Amino acid sequence: MQRITIILGALLVCATAGLAIAQNQFSPVIQVNDKVITAYEIAQRERLLRVLGAPGDLNEEARERLIDERLQVQAAEAEGLEATDQGIANGIAEFAGRANTSPENFLALLAQSGVSKEHFEEFVRAGIVWRELVRSQFASRVRISEDEVDRAVALAGREGGARVLLSEIILPARNPAEAQQSEALANRLSRSINGTQAFAAAARQYSAAPSRGAGGRVDWLPITRFPPALRAELLTLRPGGGTAPVQAGNAIAIFQLRALEEVPPTTPDVVSIDYAEFRIPGGAPADARDVAGQVDTCDDLYGIARNLPEDRLLREVRPPAEIPADVRQALARLDEDEASFDVRRGDVQILLMLCARTTAGAEGVDRDTVRRQLRNQQLEAYARGALAELRADALIVDL
Repeated sequence: MQRITIILGALLVCATAGLAIAQNQFSPVIQVNDKVITAYEIAQRERLLRVLGAPGDLNEEARERLIDERLQVQAAEAEGLEATDQGIANGIAEFAGRANTSPENFLALLAQSGVSKEHFEEFVRAGIVWRELVRSQFASRVRISEDEVDRAVALAGREGGARVLLSEIILPARNPAEAQQSEALANRLSRSINGTQAFAAAARQYSAAPSRGAGGRVDWLPITRFPPALRAELLTLRPGGGTAPVQAGNAIAIFQLRALEEVPPTTPDVVSIDYAEFRIPGGAPADARDVAGQVDTCDDLYGIARNLPEDRLLREVRPPAEIPADVRQALARLDEDEASFDVRRGDVQILLMLCARTTAGAEGVDRDTVRRQLRNQQLEAYARGALAELRADALIVDL
């Protein structure tokens, strides 16, 4: 009887200890306004960050990200924004797609690492409602002017017109299996790295380049050293921002911008010139000036010529060497959409307008891509400012 009592007592102690551990696991450790974060959530987020390949102090990173997400969800809820089940499913599918697997397999892989489906769904939910809140509050404020796009495209094409100070992570991709593994790691790093210190730590841990010992830091490089699409992305980044993974021969690279500097450019090689000739039979320079006063751009000339014979307006895109010498000399003195009245052909006065110049470096730079990147950059800036305000106004207490 005494032995039974001892065994029952021991079992009771074990059960009580197990219950205390479970209760401690779900006890609140951080208060964020009227919400709390539990020790269990922090442990879950640490595991998720480890799966995603995040560098640095994972416990501190988990705490900071969960605080941010509490504030983001609270702000979204205040505006009546919610994530639908389908939206969450789509978000999970997007993550799975980046890992080249199905949502079911992706969730199974997370479960093997100790990350619950519910925790990952909350992570996805926070991202969805925050993006929706940022779009609803700030999208109308984003204004990308053609001048901003022109500057980014022009900088991409100017020999010596800009140089960049970068950090790099270079992952080997010498065969299909290695490429697949490096691509998955690169995607995880590009999503999770936040800040120059985290990038440097990841470079020391993962990069195969000689720069790994310096945290991935490399010296100044001219922007023209990079392919056009990558130039466009680099020119839209703010210091501390990183690129998406880039295929670079038998390697996959991620770059982080540390600084961007404009330098006096050399004269760029002009590949082609887009220009318009509006012909005025029997006209004089004054007549050409009258027409020029009615238009702002080359495209406006189509409206002037719509009821005239087709040969009155000529629009050409030619290499400089193929343009008549007098026209080429007149165009050389013009900026885009400026006009010249110095060219005649017999009794025909010509209104000459420069529409665009394409330089060797700017070829292949997609303006829509540049515009989209600039727009996303502005939205990200608004989002960072909004989150900073939420943090400044919030009650955040370690319990």
